[in-house]
Amino acid sequence: MERYVPPFTVTIQMMKLVAEIAEKIGKISNYRSFETKPHLRKNNRIRSVWSSVAIEANSLSLDEVRSVINGKTVIGPEKDIQEVKNAYRAYELLGSFDPFSLEELKRLHGIMTYLTVQQSGVFRNHGEGVFRGNKCIFMAPPPELVPDHMQSLFDWMNEAKDVLHPLVLSTVFHYEFVFIHPFEDGNGRMARLWQTALLMQWNPIFQYLPIENRIHEYQQEYYDAIASCHSSGNSNVFIEFMLDKINLTLDWALEQVSGEDAYLPETVKRLLDVMEYDVPYTGAQLMQKLQLKSRENFRKLYLLPALERSLITMSVPDKPTSRNQSYIRK
Repeated sequence: MERYVPPFTVTIQMMKLVAEIAEKIGKISNYRSFETKPHLRKNNRIRSVWSSVAIEANSLSLDEVRSVINGKTVIGPEKDIQEVKNAYRAYELLGSFDPFSLEELKRLHGIMTYLTVQQSGVFRNHGEGVFRGNKCIFMAPPPELVPDHMQSLFDWMNEAKDVLHPLVLSTVFHYEFVFIHPFEDGNGRMARLWQTALLMQWNPIFQYLPIENRIHEYQQEYYDAIASCHSSGNSNVFIEFMLDKINLTLDWALEQVSGEDAYLPETVKRLLDVMEYDVPYTGAQLMQKLQLKSRENFRKLYLLPALERSLITMSVPDKPTSRNQSYIRK
């Protein structure tokens, strides 16, 4: 059987984006925020999980996903709640499995789709199409070809990993995986998880970067890029799309970590340390977390400097003294 090589061409735009991403990765590595602040890592992991399941029409909000992951009761569709639990468990295993192993892919699919899919952890045994409304816009390869296609894809990855940049290799895999559509369900979630796992082989910092968040933000463009590649017969458009979104994620991450280590008053750093992102806190709750008794000191030394630097926002900005006021770290 002839060796399979996915059709794509490394373009000047790809090379430019790879260089920019590498430069930003170097800058992020100068900060220790991800390594020293567990809440920062967990918040980004929650964002990854929420974005990835939301792309697949999961109905839970970011706050509801956070509550599910933190073990709180959430009222919502049972399947959606289980999908969140499964995705979080799968993402928590990043770094503990070999992303170049086809058997590991099946095992992780079993975790990603636990109790939500009949054919969990095994390749589909029926045809699959991608629909937009009632219109089928793409038919995946027939089920009898899936095992060989997937084996060929992993064989190519294992051969190419020493000569092809991980940013390109992981994105080619992402597209090829979506094209083959090997599972009954969970293909998008697995493609995004696996790209992160492959990128971690290059730099562990990727386990803390919610690339899925940018994909969710540009969801229609994500689908359009995939459709364009189906039509053209190569993955160039998708590679450039994904590299651009990884680049945007790094811009966001640089703001996040540099904000952590900038020349801030120690009081503001302490305040930020006790606040999770996107979680509202009352003044009383923050004083309790900081073990402060003086409301005036809290306001002057902690709250106002953080507000002035736009590091936190008010839930009721038009009424600063509202009894319902809370503060949110962005």
